[in-house]
Amino acid sequence: SLRATPTRVIQHPSASETINYDVKAFGSSLPVKVMEALKKADADDQLTVQVDESGWAWLVHKERLIIWKIGQSPVAKLSLCKELQLPPSDFQWSSSLAAISCLSSSGEAPSLQSLAIMVATSEGSVRYWPNLAHEGSYTETSTDFGGSLCSFLTAVKGGSFILSSSRGQLVRLIPDSSGKIHQHALPQGQGMFSGIGRKVSSLLGILSPGHDAVISNVLWDKEKSSFYMLTSSNLYKWEIDDSSERYILSWDINRILKEHITDAIWGSESNYEDIKGGVNVQYMDLQQNRDGLVILAAAWHPGDRPCLVYYTLITVEDKGYQMSDDVVVEVTQYNPSFQSEEEVLCCLVVPDYFSHGAYLYKEDEVFACSTGTGRISLPQEKIVFGIQGDIILGAGSCTSLPIFFTKKSGLLTILSRENISVLPEDLEESLSSSLAGPRSESPVFDATSRLEIIAQEDKTKLLKAAFLQYCRKDIINAQSMVVELFPSNADLESDAELDRAVTQISVDLMDDYPASDPRWAESVPEEAAGFTNTSLILLHQLEDKTKAHSFFIEFLHQVGVFERLGSFLVRGVPMATRLLLCEHAEKLAAAVVLKNHHSRLPDLVNAAILIALNKRECDVPPSLTPADVFFREVSQIDSIFECLLEEEEQILKDMPMESIEWAQIIVNVNNIIKDMLQAACQYRQSRASLYKTGELPEREPEYIPWTASSGLRAAIMRQHGIILKIVYPQVDSNLRSIVAEQLVALLDCFLDGYVSQLKSVDRPADQERYSTVEMEYVQKRSELLSPLLSLGQYQMAAALAEKYCDFDILVQMCEQTDNQARLQRYMSQFADQNFSDFLFRWYLEKGKRGKLLSQPIAQHGQLASFLQAHEHLSWLHEINSQDLQK
Repeated sequence: SLRATPTRVIQHPSASETINYDVKAFGSSLPVKVMEALKKADADDQLTVQVDESGWAWLVHKERLIIWKIGQSPVAKLSLCKELQLPPSDFQWSSSLAAISCLSSSGEAPSLQSLAIMVATSEGSVRYWPNLAHEGSYTETSTDFGGSLCSFLTAVKGGSFILSSSRGQLVRLIPDSSGKIHQHALPQGQGMFSGIGRKVSSLLGILSPGHDAVISNVLWDKEKSSFYMLTSSNLYKWEIDDSSERYILSWDINRILKEHITDAIWGSESNYEDIKGGVNVQYMDLQQNRDGLVILAAAWHPGDRPCLVYYTLITVEDKGYQMSDDVVVEVTQYNPSFQSEEEVLCCLVVPDYFSHGAYLYKEDEVFACSTGTGRISLPQEKIVFGIQGDIILGAGSCTSLPIFFTKKSGLLTILSRENISVLPEDLEESLSSSLAGPRSESPVFDATSRLEIIAQEDKTKLLKAAFLQYCRKDIINAQSMVVELFPSNADLESDAELDRAVTQISVDLMDDYPASDPRWAESVPEEAAGFTNTSLILLHQLEDKTKAHSFFIEFLHQVGVFERLGSFLVRGVPMATRLLLCEHAEKLAAAVVLKNHHSRLPDLVNAAILIALNKRECDVPPSLTPADVFFREVSQIDSIFECLLEEEEQILKDMPMESIEWAQIIVNVNNIIKDMLQAACQYRQSRASLYKTGELPEREPEYIPWTASSGLRAAIMRQHGIILKIVYPQVDSNLRSIVAEQLVALLDCFLDGYVSQLKSVDRPADQERYSTVEMEYVQKRSELLSPLLSLGQYQMAAALAEKYCDFDILVQMCEQTDNQARLQRYMSQFADQNFSDFLFRWYLEKGKRGKLLSQPIAQHGQLASFLQAHEHLSWLHEINSQDLQK
C-alpha cells in the first residue's frame, strides 16, 4: 500500500530488541500542553489517552482533557490543540468517556471549528462542546443508570453519541442545533437483561441488567450503521438511524465460543474432557476488519502446571440478522503465566481494515500478531516497554497504522520490517535464480509484439517474477506485470496458458531443491559433510515450502487471476486448477506428517522410501540420504502408501506371529496412512474458502481428490483385507480395538473421498455419471462395512454407517443385536431420507412380515402409506391397528 512511513526513528529502549518490527515515533513532537501535563503528573496519577482514527488524540489527566491533531507530517500543528475542563466527579476521569464528532465534509482540512466533543463522568454528568474553537461555550445534562457507573462514550450517526454503563445499559444522546441534548434509552430485546434486579431507573425506565453482565467494550461500525456491545457473556447489536435505533440480535458468546476456544487450546490433551469444565474464559475487547468482528479473549485452566493465559483472537462474520456459524479461532503465541484476574486484562488494536495485523497490549508491553484469517500470518513478537519504566497510556489507529501513546516517548507506531521479502530465504533464492535465465533480465513490456512470441516457459518465468515482486511488497508492479501477461479480456488459449503457468509454479514451489542446504550443492564442500541433524533440516524445508505456497495462493487472489483459473490435466483427467492448487498444499501438509513419523519410526519409513525410490529408478547422490531425495519431491508423496504396505507384508511374512514387531507394524503403518490422509482432508476442509472462486462454473470437471485416487483406494482396500483377515484374528482384545479404531479412520477417509466425488457430479448434466459413481460407492461401502458387523464391531460399524447413510448396515446391526429402540431412533433421525420405507422393504425382502406388522404406534402412518403399495398385506395391518371400517 502506498503510505508514507514515519521517518524519525527514535531509539526506543525496546526498538533495539525487536526482530520483525520497528518502533518509530509517529508524526511531530507533542504539543507543549501535553508535554507539560505529562511532566506535572505524579507517579500515581491516572493518565489515559485515546487515539481516534480521524487523526485526533486526547489525554485525560484529573479534570482536564487536552485534545490535539496528530498526523504523519513531522511539522508541529501547534494551533490544533485545546484544553477543556471536565465536569466534577468523585471518580477517576477517563479518556474512554470522551468522543468527538467531525462535522466537516471529507475534502476539508481538519479544523477545530468542525469538531464537536462530548465528555461524561463515571456518575453520568455529560458536557457537550458543539464547536471546539469556542471552549467556553458548552451545554450539560446528566444520565442516571440507577447506580451503575458509565464506561464508554461513543460517537455515532449524525453527530449523536451513545453512553454505556458498566452493566450494559445504553443511552442515546442527541444534541440539537441549539446545543440542547435529548436522550433516550436504546431498545432492548426480549430477555436481553433478564436476571436479578429488574430495578427500573427513575428517570429513563432503563432496565438494569442482571448483575452478572459486565460490559467489555463497544464498537461503532460506520459503514453499516451498526453498534455492537460485548459483555462478559453476550454480543449485542443495534442498527442506528439518525434519531432512532433497532435492536437486532444477541449472540451467546459464552455458549458458542467457549467450546471453540477450549478445543483450540486443549483439544489434543488426553484428559480434555476433565479439563473442559474447569477452563476460565474472559472476553475483553471487540474490533473489526473486513473478515468480520474480532473478539479478544483470554483462557486459562487453573489446574494446569504451570498455569498459562492463552490469548486468542476470534473472528466471526456478521450476516445481518445473525452471526455466521463459521468462527475462526486464532490462538496467539502470547501466553504469559497466570498471576491474577486483573493481570489478565488486555486490549486489542486492529489498525488496518484490509489486513490481518493485530496488536494486543497491556500497560507495559505490546504483542504483535495476526487474526489468523489472512492467507499469511504476520510474525508474532512481544515488544516490551516496561523495562525502562515506560508505560502505555492508550492506543488506537491512524492511517491504518497502530498507534501507542507511552508516557516517556509520546506517540509511537510499530511497523513490520517490510522491505524484506516475505518468502523464506531458500525459496526466495531459488526462485530468483530460476529467473536468471538468458532472456529475462527484466521484462520490457513496451513491445506488444514481443509478448506475443514469448514462449509458454517465459510466461511462467514472468509470472514467477511478478510473484517475487509481490513477496517483496512491490504489489503495484506485480499487479501490472500480471495484467500485461494475462489480460482479462484474453481468449481461451491464454487462459489455458494461465492454468499451465500457475500449476507449474505451484509444483516448482512444492518440489523445490533446497538452495541453502550445502548437501544439495553439486560438489559438497568439506565442512558440510558432517551435517548431522538432517531430520530437522528436512522439516524446516517442508515448512518453508508450505509458507511459500500459501503466499503464492495469496498472490493469485491479490492480483486478480485466481477467479479466472480453469482446469488442468492431472492423473490423466482434467481437474479444476483451484482444487489442484489445494491438492499441492494438502500434499505439503501430509509430507510434514510423514516427516514427523520418519523421525519416530526411521526404520519403517526409510525402508518404504527406498522401495519408492527404486520404483522410480531414482539415484541417491553420496552427499544425501534417501529421505532427502524423497522429501524434496513432495508432488510424489503419495507413492509412499503402496510402499508402506509392501514393507508391512514383508514383515508380517518374516516375523514370528508371537513377536511384538508382528502386530506393531500394522499399528504403525495404519497410523502413518491415517495421519497423512487426515492432515490432507483437514487442510482441505479448513481452507475451503481460500480455494473458492466467486462464481463456480457449472462445468467444473469431476473432482477426484488425490486422497481418493485409484491407487490410494486400492491401498486402503488392501489394508482392510490385511487387518481383518491376517491380523485381527491373531491379536488380543486390546490390540483389536486399537486396530479396529484405526481402520474406521481409514474407511472414513475412503468414503469421504467418494462423497466429494459424488458432490462434484451432482448436477442435471451428469446424471448418468452420478449413477455410475454412486453404484460403485454403495458397493464398496457395503464391502468395507459388512466385515465389521461379522466381527461384532457394532459401535464402529454404526459410526460409519450413520455418517455415510448405509441403511442396510444399520438395519442388519439392529436386527443382529435386536435393538428396536435404535431402529426407532433411526426412523426419526433419517426421516427425510425415508429410512422407514427402507426398513419396511428390507423386512419384506427378508420375509420378516411379523416384524413389519408389529411396528409401534408412532410408525403406523408411515407403515400404512408404505403398505398401500403392497395391498396383499395392508388388510393385516388394518386388523392389527383395529381399523376395521374398511
